Amino acid sequence: MTIGALSHIKVLDLSRVLAGPWCAQNLADLGAEVIKVERPKVGDDTRAWGPPWLKDDAGQQAKDSSYYSSTNRGKKSITVNLADPKGQEIVKALAARADVVLENYKVGDLARYGLDYASLSKINPGLVFCSITGYGQTGPYADKPGYDFVFQGLGGLMSITGERDDRPGGGPQKVGVAVADVLTGMYSTAAILAALHARTQTGKGQYIDMALLDCLVALGGNQAVSYLVTGNSPPRMGNEHQSLVPYQVFPTSDGHIIIAVGNDGQWQRYCEAIDRMDLANSERWKKSTQRVVGRQELIPDLARTMVTRTTAEWVERIEAKGVPCGPINDYEHVFKDPQVVHRGLRIEQVRSDGVRIPGVASPLRLTGTPVKYDQPPPALGEHTNEVLGGILGKSAEEIAALKAAGVI
Repeated sequence: MTIGALSHIKVLDLSRVLAGPWCAQNLADLGAEVIKVERPKVGDDTRAWGPPWLKDDAGQQAKDSSYYSSTNRGKKSITVNLADPKGQEIVKALAARADVVLENYKVGDLARYGLDYASLSKINPGLVFCSITGYGQTGPYADKPGYDFVFQGLGGLMSITGERDDRPGGGPQKVGVAVADVLTGMYSTAAILAALHARTQTGKGQYIDMALLDCLVALGGNQAVSYLVTGNSPPRMGNEHQSLVPYQVFPTSDGHIIIAVGNDGQWQRYCEAIDRMDLANSERWKKSTQRVVGRQELIPDLARTMVTRTTAEWVERIEAKGVPCGPINDYEHVFKDPQVVHRGLRIEQVRSDGVRIPGVASPLRLTGTPVKYDQPPPALGEHTNEVLGGILGKSAEEIAALKAAGVI
């Protein structure tokens, strides 16, 4: 029987919405025991972010949204009122037994309840405590609220995403998923794992300050560094590439195709595949820099050729020459794609109340400690009795009294 890579790690997840839960789900996928603390009766905000909603076996609408289920598998859900002193004591007791605490409250909020790092680290010096906020714990914006969309704009991503301003539909566009949240969740995962590894050397935990804005600026990569080198902000290029041609979307006779010619050798083979040896043999287009400079003439010429065949025909011909290309799939076609099917990227879990929950598999493929999907996204408070009784040793009478008082 294999064990998870993080099966020895206990995580107390005080986060909600996306960035924090995404991080905690990564840790759960890797085998950590994750206890998600939610508000009584209401729970994580995203439980109500529907439609679409989960459905039971009879096809009837369940209580939770698909949004919530996409980022909370592998966790145990308990409900605790953090504003109640008895609720705070429950969280402190769990933190004393945890390796990691993850939270995304506003700056200073948890300190009011004695649940901040300064307070909990006195109880558990080995605690790794990760805070996720929009702007970080310090700076002139630290107290501002914000969502993913705001950071895509503020962090520069939308300045390089979208069609060129001089074309129809030109202007800034956000990415189709909440990339700031997901990226911050991924960076937070790496930071937590690093801190846990450091703890093996020092015996001490540490505080981690993660910010969506920081992560979005870091995502800029070569585009951001291009600005730092030249002093010129990169423009929006739509589906084109600043430094490579052709590297974009072309219409076909029945849809679209992505062509990604990354070097001069691929250019020659691409021209062979589309029966345009006149372009391959032309001294004007042999070098990448020449194609970039002359893109306004070359691309329309290529477009007239690409529209003469179907996407599938072009993919077959161009892939046969070893040139990267592909269709633009919607998610129906994604999950029918033979490679996606082979890799098992669609999963399905069944919750304790019979609700079936489809999901997307973790891309983390560890051969010795593979990801498991033993715990579906939990119903609200599904594990409150189990955690309070099994971990904290509270009696049935004590749990009943806490419920009656609105603490849990």
